[in-house]
Amino acid sequence: MEKVKIYDKLVRDKIPEVIENNGDVAITRIMSDEEYRRELLWKLQEESNEVVNATSREQLIEELADVLEVLKALAKLEDKSMADIIEVAQQKKLIKGGFDKKVFLEKTISKGKTK
Repeated sequence: MEKVKIYDKLVRDKIPEVIENNGDVAITRIMSDEEYRRELLWKLQEESNEVVNATSREQLIEELADVLEVLKALAKLEDKSMADIIEVAQQKKLIKGGFDKKVFLEKTISKGKTK
């Protein structure tokens, strides 16, 4: 008896081959750039949630690697390299700083100045 499992999501390029090697049939299609962008953004959110929910250091590193792969694909789709993205990050760090000092903003108090 055949069992159908619906995924309807972006997967890594070699996943259909892995499925076929396991004796199953993978039904795939190639997305438009617009759909691809939307699915990459969804995948970024999915992978980011997996980073947050990682329960070991090894799992955290694996999930960060998945986030990086999605970021690389998004950059390529926008005709940018990871070097371009890193350059923007460095410029933002010069202006706003990074996260090196572990600063946690608890609250602000307005001095009543009007703009």
